[in-house]
Amino acid sequence: MMLKTTHEIDIVSAKTSKINEVDFENLAFGNVFTDHMLVCDFKEGQWQKPIIKPYEPFLIDPSAKVFHYGQAIFEGMKAYKDEHDDVWLFRPDQNLDRFNKSAVRMAMPEIPEEIFIGGVKTIVDLERNWVKKGLGNTLYIRPFMIAIGSGVIAQPSTQYRFMIILSPARSYYSGEVKVIIAEHYSRAANGGIGAAKAAGNYSSQFYPQKLAQEQGFQQIIWTDDATHTKLEEAGTMNVFFRINDTIYTAPTSERILDGVTRKSLIDIAHRDGIKVEERSVLVDEIVAGAKDGSLKEIFGAGTAAVVSPIVGFQYQEHYYELPKLENSIALQLKDTLTKIQYKLAEDTFGWTVKV
Repeated sequence: MMLKTTHEIDIVSAKTSKINEVDFENLAFGNVFTDHMLVCDFKEGQWQKPIIKPYEPFLIDPSAKVFHYGQAIFEGMKAYKDEHDDVWLFRPDQNLDRFNKSAVRMAMPEIPEEIFIGGVKTIVDLERNWVKKGLGNTLYIRPFMIAIGSGVIAQPSTQYRFMIILSPARSYYSGEVKVIIAEHYSRAANGGIGAAKAAGNYSSQFYPQKLAQEQGFQQIIWTDDATHTKLEEAGTMNVFFRINDTIYTAPTSERILDGVTRKSLIDIAHRDGIKVEERSVLVDEIVAGAKDGSLKEIFGAGTAAVVSPIVGFQYQEHYYELPKLENSIALQLKDTLTKIQYKLAEDTFGWTVKV
């Protein structure tokens, strides 16, 4: 895949690197950041020249609209290093497309490809020593945009800041993942911002997730806001259900994020002859499948977690354990996807982009 990366970017290099202080074998997800960050401001109706400079805090007015009206969006991406020390991105065009859809929904300016893709490629290339070889080692990429215009009047900002920060990463979830099916709380509603990768979508999940964790569950499977009968997402991930030998996942909508990992797994399944259907999945059929043994697997899918098998779920105070399988479709799909991302298998889709 070839993408334009022609936008000029100034680079101010850090005087020293903190890379030698990092224990890459024991990384907590999202807590360690690389030496540089990219900053690009939008003002007077246009994007300014991007700059990559040392990672550091920055000053912002207390009346900045991001604090008061929540104009904030982000993306999650990864860079991978192959056995030849080449660094690769995975479907960055899809992240750009979704980022701009989120921007439109949040009344924020769209960002040009040369700033987003060009910025990602430039800063990842600068920090390529932070991308370690080996399956499971990645460099997590966090592009985001916030409203920095001042004033507490309830209207969109006229000034914004786009940034990219990088974090070396290993596994997002560790240990077994048990979930509870939501019966009251909802992640998103029709007409809302569920399909946007907006910061507020995540903060609203924290309280019900806290309640779930107090009961011994790692995540929540969200249900639709109107009836709580349709299964939609699992925590911060899209979710798949395997009934017999077919996998099912909810179609994207105003409530459900169009996940890059989700769509990639669906394409791989179609290519490899795995039966997959995008349709509404009902709580009742999943409970019935758990009772009669036809429900074989549930797994989450997202950039951070890749594929996260779920070992069991609770609904209406009853816990259902899922079978332990030797022929897990979830693990088969994860293996296929990660081999493409790390260039250990042929990329027949043209998804990978060399830095």
